[in-house]
Amino acid sequence: MSGLIHDHSKWGPTDQLGAGNLLTAEKRLAALASVKHGRVYDVSHEIHMGAPYMAPNQTPYLMSIWASWKDSIKRRRGMGMTNDAGTNLERIEMTTHVGTHIDALGHFSTGDRLYNGFCAPDVVTDWGLTKLGIENVPPIITRGLIFDVAGFDGGAHLNPGRVVTPDDLDRAARAGGFKVESGDVALIRTGWGRYFAVDNAKYLTGEPGIDVPGAKWLIDQGIAAIGTDNMAVEVLPNPDHTQGLPVHQYSLSQCGVYLIENLELEELARDGVSTCCFILLATKFKGATGSPVRPVAMV
Repeated sequence: MSGLIHDHSKWGPTDQLGAGNLLTAEKRLAALASVKHGRVYDVSHEIHMGAPYMAPNQTPYLMSIWASWKDSIKRRRGMGMTNDAGTNLERIEMTTHVGTHIDALGHFSTGDRLYNGFCAPDVVTDWGLTKLGIENVPPIITRGLIFDVAGFDGGAHLNPGRVVTPDDLDRAARAGGFKVESGDVALIRTGWGRYFAVDNAKYLTGEPGIDVPGAKWLIDQGIAAIGTDNMAVEVLPNPDHTQGLPVHQYSLSQCGVYLIENLELEELARDGVSTCCFILLATKFKGATGSPVRPVAMV
């Protein structure tokens, strides 16, 4: 991996889209045209105060009612209003990496270098990213490929530390009857998502997932984003204990490929869906390193 981070993107030295450049009008039209039944699969989890989070980088999701109907009615009565219009409004404290979410390219660095050679000291400020923030992620409307690795592995789920290899991905693609094409999104089912907000302690002990070879296998074929039903896309703990989150480094900071985490893929697997029209829109929190999302798969 050494040296790649210092090269400029093939899309030019100012590029902030990364693999978002692969999401062409042709890809969108083909994905939309593939929808035959109008069925929508919601592949996200609910976000609530029981959502798992990875300390210390992540903090708990907290929500409280900031203004309630009774307080607002009292205030408006004091202003002479007589129709008792009650307002309910909350305040939320969270990281943008809570629940089902997508990582911005500025989420990870290799040393002090971000995607496209941008220098972290220049980009990462106390008030957010000046480049590579989540607002740069384009709307993702493309073909989604479901790599049901857990399905052919014979169990309900893979176990923590189990590496999803290029061979696993190739076998899952052949089982699903598809070939990876430029601009596709990979959705890898390990089965581990069944423990999200059900057994958080277990969910966070580790996870099955890809390592750098798996990420490279996908990215070399033109994948625009990699999504999984686990907390961090990649295998935890890494088999090489000298490596911390190398898939994040490779995908985000070196290749400009987005990562989508904490997906809910069980219903797709149950129904035997292998390809879909995948739609994901990230909220444009300017300068943020990620965004909670509600992606859908349409067939």
